[in-house]
Amino acid sequence: MSQDAGRTAPEYQQPVERVVVALRTDVRRGLTADDARTRLERFGPNELAQPPAVRRWRRFLAQFEDVLVVLLLVATAISAALWLYERDTALPFEAIAISAIVLLNAVIGYVQEARAETAIAALRQMSAERAHAIRGGDLRTIPAADLVPGDIILIEAGDVVPADARLIELSSLQTSEAALTGESLTVLKNSEPITGDAAVGDRLNMIFKGTSVTSGRGYGVVVATGMQTEVGRIAGMLAAEPHETTPLQRELARIGRTLGLVVSIIAVGMIATILLVENVRGISALLDVLILGVALAVAAVPEGLPAIVTAVLSIGVQRMARRNAIVRHLSAVETLGSASVIATDKTGTLTRNEMAVREVVTASGRAVFDDTGYAPSGDVPEGGRRIASDFLRAELDRTLTAAHRASNAVLQQREGRWLVQGDPMEGAILIAARKAGLDAGALERRFERIAEVPFSSDRRMMSTVHTDADADGRVLTFTKGAPEVLLPRCISELHGEDSRPLSGARRAQILETNELLAGRALRTLGVAFRITDDGSLSRENVGEHVERDLVFAGLLGIMDPPRTEAAGAVARAKSAGIRPVMITGDHPRTASIIGQELGLDTDGRAVSGRELQGMNDETMDATVRSVAIYARVSPEDKLRIVRALQRTGGVVAMTGDGVNDAPALKAADIGIAMGAAGTDVARQAADIVLADDNFATIVAAVEEGRSIFSNIRKSLRYLLSSNIGEVMTMFFGILLAKRIGLDSAGAAIVLPLTASQLLWINLLTDGAPAIALGVDSPDPGLMARPPRPAGEGIVTRRMWIGIFAIGAIMAIGSLYILDADLPGGFVAGGGTLRHAQTMTFTTLMLFQLFNVFNARSDEESSLPGLLENRWLLGAIALSILLQLVVVYVPFLQQAFSTEKLSGFDWLRCTAVASSVLWLWEIQKALRRLARK
Repeated sequence: MSQDAGRTAPEYQQPVERVVVALRTDVRRGLTADDARTRLERFGPNELAQPPAVRRWRRFLAQFEDVLVVLLLVATAISAALWLYERDTALPFEAIAISAIVLLNAVIGYVQEARAETAIAALRQMSAERAHAIRGGDLRTIPAADLVPGDIILIEAGDVVPADARLIELSSLQTSEAALTGESLTVLKNSEPITGDAAVGDRLNMIFKGTSVTSGRGYGVVVATGMQTEVGRIAGMLAAEPHETTPLQRELARIGRTLGLVVSIIAVGMIATILLVENVRGISALLDVLILGVALAVAAVPEGLPAIVTAVLSIGVQRMARRNAIVRHLSAVETLGSASVIATDKTGTLTRNEMAVREVVTASGRAVFDDTGYAPSGDVPEGGRRIASDFLRAELDRTLTAAHRASNAVLQQREGRWLVQGDPMEGAILIAARKAGLDAGALERRFERIAEVPFSSDRRMMSTVHTDADADGRVLTFTKGAPEVLLPRCISELHGEDSRPLSGARRAQILETNELLAGRALRTLGVAFRITDDGSLSRENVGEHVERDLVFAGLLGIMDPPRTEAAGAVARAKSAGIRPVMITGDHPRTASIIGQELGLDTDGRAVSGRELQGMNDETMDATVRSVAIYARVSPEDKLRIVRALQRTGGVVAMTGDGVNDAPALKAADIGIAMGAAGTDVARQAADIVLADDNFATIVAAVEEGRSIFSNIRKSLRYLLSSNIGEVMTMFFGILLAKRIGLDSAGAAIVLPLTASQLLWINLLTDGAPAIALGVDSPDPGLMARPPRPAGEGIVTRRMWIGIFAIGAIMAIGSLYILDADLPGGFVAGGGTLRHAQTMTFTTLMLFQLFNVFNARSDEESSLPGLLENRWLLGAIALSILLQLVVVYVPFLQQAFSTEKLSGFDWLRCTAVASSVLWLWEIQKALRRLARK
């Protein structure tokens, strides 16, 4: 069976029963797991075709596309050819060394890019679409990619349609098909066959992959998946989607190009200087000069920077995913560091989205429940102590028993979590009863329900009628509802195990208590009961008349409590210079109290959507500068608030979960969708998806975003300052050759370092240490600083000053070692040119390894936590080990023009190289002192 075979007419022209039979499926039970697996193997995943993967050998050759690298290889090949002609040494050692280094660099770059692509693919999988399908009679949530023709799917408002399907049954189903047809109006669907040919937009009994459900719900049978869908056919005609590059990556590419141009000019100038100053004769000598100039340019330009940045981004994004923040667009990571406002919903984000009974007030006092969520456990204290009053204990048990039996919700435990099926307020009652020690099973066995008077908006109450297994002939009516409606139907009040008549004063007192509870953002319910033991009430004659002559039991105060971690997260956001703003559809009074409890605003001022609608843009801008709580808002209001916050200079992270939130999510600088309770439409419009719908996760994501950006800056600071150090060492070494004793070495061409030594330093220090900085732990004061100004470059003016200052320290120290080892110069020495170059080579390498610690912070001392980053310590140890190999292995000594160093030589090199660390530590300490 193919996706098109076996059908004489298009599905939209056929009765749905015939389509179901042709697809060999069952409307009620769907496909079996085995059948679905077989079809998935046959039809493939329900995904649009990806652009063809670049072959590995092409990806590897792409590492050699840089013009400077090609030029270096050409010059090295000519040098090897000259060696074949002259045979002046046993092997063309330098040509072999340079070729090996370039090849090794290419391998490292290839591996980094491959790992980054794998990480990004894994992240895409994390945010893959889900679908609701009936498999084996059960409704399950499965990856949309696993859908096959014949699957029965459920779609609801807010879903993105996962595949093309013929509708079976539906209720007020409307979809937006603008993405497919260009028609902006929503389409009202039906399930009737269509006569004759119809365009896609006129197939009212079909739903199509990629379109969104705006209202209603429905069931459909999948008729096409993947590239066989309508959107798949369109996708087949389109070019491959371009690879996503972030503003940060584009800026780094610009810096790389600029630096490459500058260094190339310096290299050309250096070559010209050598040719003018030195006595360069012969093709071999000319090639040596050319190789040196090109090697300097190759070493000075951090070609691996894009791969390193991608690796740091992917590592950071995976770290964010472990903290329940799934990044859909890489550009959001860098924007997070600039976020100055978090506009968040209340329900489920700042609160648990779990209704809970906070208080029960009866005639003898009040019982206060602790906040343990849906878990039916915890204490019920009275004024901070366990309940000691027998009267209050009896009243609490009777009140919760009545409320429990007058509820239709079900409390279930799945995978270690307690879940409520049904009305959340009724679920809160079930949990409160269990917390109070009541046995749900025992209550069900004793009080068997025989009838119900359901809730209605007119009566605002509901009642259930039960027999009592402990007393033959006794029938009990349990009623719960709005206190102001329920109280007039009561004639007495529960006192301990007995009841007393309700006086007018007591009624007024109960209503006053009800107002006090409501004033604290608690939703209130009154609970009452009635005992009938005269045989006048039976299953057959139950009606609204049972809701009279009731005994008032007590008041329940219910609310969706704030998350325990929310207040701390709000305080943490504020300390980081970020304004948390609550935007909710809830009542202003509820929003105000929750906002005050969480510390959003001290005065608790809440502006309603109605007030916002009467404001012009100027008044709106003034309002958003000072107000942190918005209530009863519409989708249009949310969009206006976001735009006003942006107009007043805010970089806005906005949360949302519904279809109506999508415009605001797209307009915000960072759209954050709810992963657990959110709709597919919201998730597609967002940059980040929260797996746990928690405000604290947003703050954690901001911290990770700042940390990722900080780590990229660390890598960049390290790479640029180290490479500038190499350029300065070579340039000023040649310029000052006579002053530092280089001209006394007696060689044809006198240089501070050889081309192979330069490239080796670049290989050792530009790879592993730079990547290891990308996994550095967040700076301790990261969330105590204000957000990074929007539009601030990755490399600031202050950073450039530091980069050149550190480069200068490296150049001065390296040239000092060179001078001190050679006869003549400022400091007279007695070494050979080869020994002096080995010393300079080792010192410059060590300079860069010490510099990696400087790069960890531009302001704070790098010494605390020096040993925390094990990856960094490992990268440094590896670099030192490889340097020892080059200095002491005979074959490599010839390739890199080195000779053995003594222990004292190493001590000298280390002492001078360490100066870059302690000099920069002194500079940072003086700057901190001046700031204080």
